[in-house]
Amino acid sequence: MLRYRILNVFTREGDRLSGNPLCVFEDGSALDDATMQALALQLNLSETTFLLPPTRPEATARVRIFTPTFEMPFAGHPTLGTAEVVRALHGGDTHVLEMAAGLVPVTAAGSTWTLRTAHAPVTRAVQATRAELAAMLSLPVDATREAGWVDTGAEQLVFRLASVEAVNAIRPDPLLLARHGWSEKRREAMVYAWAHASPTEIVARFFFVQHGAVIEDPATGSACANLGGWHASRGQRDVTLHVRQGERVGRPSDLRLRVDAEGAIFVGGDVIELGEGVLRL
Repeated sequence: MLRYRILNVFTREGDRLSGNPLCVFEDGSALDDATMQALALQLNLSETTFLLPPTRPEATARVRIFTPTFEMPFAGHPTLGTAEVVRALHGGDTHVLEMAAGLVPVTAAGSTWTLRTAHAPVTRAVQATRAELAAMLSLPVDATREAGWVDTGAEQLVFRLASVEAVNAIRPDPLLLARHGWSEKRREAMVYAWAHASPTEIVARFFFVQHGAVIEDPATGSACANLGGWHASRGQRDVTLHVRQGERVGRPSDLRLRVDAEGAIFVGGDVIELGEGVLRL
């Protein structure tokens, strides 16, 4: 029997059914890779995680993260949601989680969890033209600004748009997204599009290709971290932002992003456990 918990991460105040859902298996040590992947496909959530004994003395637990189709080295909402389960199992508001991407410190203040990214941002230029990227999102060129690849644990295409209206108007073209949003490092196509609603508030949407279809994610902590990497790589420090995501898919989500004076990147949000159960294989 496999015990699991269902949580929502980056929830909006007063709405337990907001944010991004997650399943966490309390003990995956008896499962092989193929079974973990099959379970993630069975549940068909954005991600499913499995807790394992750590291999490094600094860590409380090792975490493996699976989408329905592949394993991820790091992802934000699975990290924060899994941290809540680790606290339930082990106690304490401060832990270090061992990910494939590295060690990720997590801290809690009540129901709010915050992670620090596993490593400093790694960036690279986009090969597609601005016109090609605009067409990928079915937008006019003047609705877009600049784009770049950023990796603070999971590489993604980060694309700044001219306005919130442009973000809301996105209609991704699956073929163009698969072409221009493809990451050889991740073996996946995706784009994180964002714009300022105010100097301290961002509206963002994240799209990825799965089984040939474009899926919109309600709350993407790894992309929020990469937005922090986008700012840090441009020398922007002491930045605190509120990121809104998920409203277009009926899962409104609130993410908190901070880049400190040294360029360290922190992503936080509220986590709610909805229930638990047992799965029999």
